[in-house]
Amino acid sequence: VVKVFGEDGACRSLEASAGTTARQLCETLVRRTWALHDHSWALVELHQHLALERCLEDHESVVEVQSSWAPGADSRFVFRKNFAKYELFKSNASLFPEVMVSSCLEANKSMAHSELIQNFLNSGSCPEVQGFLQLREAGRKVWKRFHFSLRRSGLYYSTKGTSKDPRHLQYFADLTESNIYYVTQGKKLYGTPTEFGFCIKPHKVRSGVKGLKLLCSEDEQSRSCWMAAFRLFKVSPARGLPAPCWGDAGMVAEGCWGDAGGNLEGCWGDSGGIPGEVLTAALEEAQAWRKKTTHRYSLPAACHSSPLSAAIHRTQPWFHGRISREDTQQLIGRQGLVDGVFLVRESQRNPKGFVLSLCHLQRIKHYLILPSEEEGRLYFTMDDGQTRFADLIQLVEFHQINRGILPCKLRHYCTCVAL
Repeated sequence: VVKVFGEDGACRSLEASAGTTARQLCETLVRRTWALHDHSWALVELHQHLALERCLEDHESVVEVQSSWAPGADSRFVFRKNFAKYELFKSNASLFPEVMVSSCLEANKSMAHSELIQNFLNSGSCPEVQGFLQLREAGRKVWKRFHFSLRRSGLYYSTKGTSKDPRHLQYFADLTESNIYYVTQGKKLYGTPTEFGFCIKPHKVRSGVKGLKLLCSEDEQSRSCWMAAFRLFKVSPARGLPAPCWGDAGMVAEGCWGDAGGNLEGCWGDSGGIPGEVLTAALEEAQAWRKKTTHRYSLPAACHSSPLSAAIHRTQPWFHGRISREDTQQLIGRQGLVDGVFLVRESQRNPKGFVLSLCHLQRIKHYLILPSEEEGRLYFTMDDGQTRFADLIQLVEFHQINRGILPCKLRHYCTCVAL
């Protein structure tokens, strides 16, 4: 029996055979909770006492992972969205900054950065990554800066601190016999210099801090690069491990169950893979919006502040009510710092306003939505009335097709399901 928790703390017990994979268990939970079927649901392994968490790969055995926990340990599985789960396997060179793959670029001078990264992703192999990380020395609370390098043979660090000289490299960890976790409360539990900590936990370490290799990046981009590289390293076909089944644009071929949330790109990859009639309809709708140049001067259809129009957004999965700014940041962070992840909430400062919280370039930005009334008609706006919407649903649907004043389109909404 496997116990799975939701983000609200509710628990559900499921029977699982020894061969049940994380992906199969997610599919079962999606069916039983009547959740919308899409590829972003994930099973997260959480060690609360250590403030460690990681998203299980699709092929991992749930029973095997659970059996590795120490008896009585405060460990659990959590069922939630993770929009970053397959982002790695898309054509996304931004995950690997040029400065962190400079050795690969030097060895392939005729190849552009994006082309080089795509070649690695297509082959399922990992580029050589290097950069500076803070390391907590064993048995001490002191953090020290070292230069690290991930090579085909494993992870190394410089015995001379920040020296980049290959002669000073020393083997650091066996990644094939370890799992990599995000550290969620690093400053509180481990005194990390920044909030961007992660941990290499050998399989033989079942409980306690002893044996954990605690590391800390300088920013989220650096941490995301290391975590992406570790994932590629562990699923590399050269290591004999089951690699993800990648389709066009890096999407999992069998895992795209259809996104009822209206995410066309999520199911068909790049626009070249979208059925013609669907793409045409989407483009026509977008063009129709753009042609409405009288938006700034006109008002939406009369709605007269009816109870229905004023509250219809409450039925939408992207609306989270009176959630605080801090909780919003944590929720989006847990569900994946991917461009276009968003939610809408009530404003804490403006009692009549709302806030659109959106992730872009691994940062979360907040946009105030204000209601206004003119000639007896209610509308909502984010740009002082330049663009007006009859309700929040219309506002969200518009920005799923057009950027408008936002830095990117709305792609994935944060949602939670009750188990």
